[in-house]
Amino acid sequence: MDKINNDRQDMIEDKSDLYIIKIGGNVIDNSENLHKFLKDFTALKGYKILVHGGGKVATQLSETLGIEAKMVDGRRITDIETLRIVTMVYGGLINKNIVAQLQQFGTNAIGLTGADGNFIRTKKRPVKTIDYGFVGDMDERSIDAANIKRLMDAGFTPAFCAITHDGEGQLLNTNADTIASALAVALSKLYNTTLIYCFEKQGVLKDINDESSLIEEIDPKRYEELKEQQIIHSGMLPKLDNAFTAIACGVKAVIIGHAEKLGHLTENKTFGTRLINNA
Repeated sequence: MDKINNDRQDMIEDKSDLYIIKIGGNVIDNSENLHKFLKDFTALKGYKILVHGGGKVATQLSETLGIEAKMVDGRRITDIETLRIVTMVYGGLINKNIVAQLQQFGTNAIGLTGADGNFIRTKKRPVKTIDYGFVGDMDERSIDAANIKRLMDAGFTPAFCAITHDGEGQLLNTNADTIASALAVALSKLYNTTLIYCFEKQGVLKDINDESSLIEEIDPKRYEELKEQQIIHSGMLPKLDNAFTAIACGVKAVIIGHAEKLGHLTENKTFGTRLINNA
């Protein structure tokens, strides 16, 4: 039995490290912030994947074209006109701008939607009380991990936008946080995977108005305590729930922190809030 356990441990230790990093509009919408982030991203050694959302450009283009943004309970409805715009902006303008800058810094990036290489296949969200339109939901079979590994083994760094497909010719708008988490879970079978969410705060804060009140590490027990104390609530709950689900499914750790601190990883410094499973 000891030999079996040791063999399993050797298999885990033999895995290469992989960073999956998600950025949102707070980075994308500021050219200086994006430039610095992509430079820090390039400095990370080894395997890495970038996942990005949209930002303000899609909304601005919609307004210019006279297409009204439709929201229900804070969620965007993706009708066919909106889908065309987000595909143009996410998969075109933003994605290729990111790839061009990564190439400038020496990262051999390849910009992708989920349809490219059949890497990410989703299902159109079923209509219940609300019809969200052309929105893709993911399941455990959505990610083609082996195919993505082949791409990285060939020397490419994937940069995924938040557009997927259903395998029947239909593109779908998909939540970028969810894509990043699903990639991390699927690839954790092949790599020691760390998932990083970069946003505008230093991490999970005890006081949302005090950037110095950073909680540096949270395990599942501590998470339950923070929820009971109402320190973590509202919009942070879905993000952290997804993060701990990813950890339970094999992801090594999840980091939530400010994009400007990503460079700390190259200096073996900690940043943001690290979510772990002590079990």
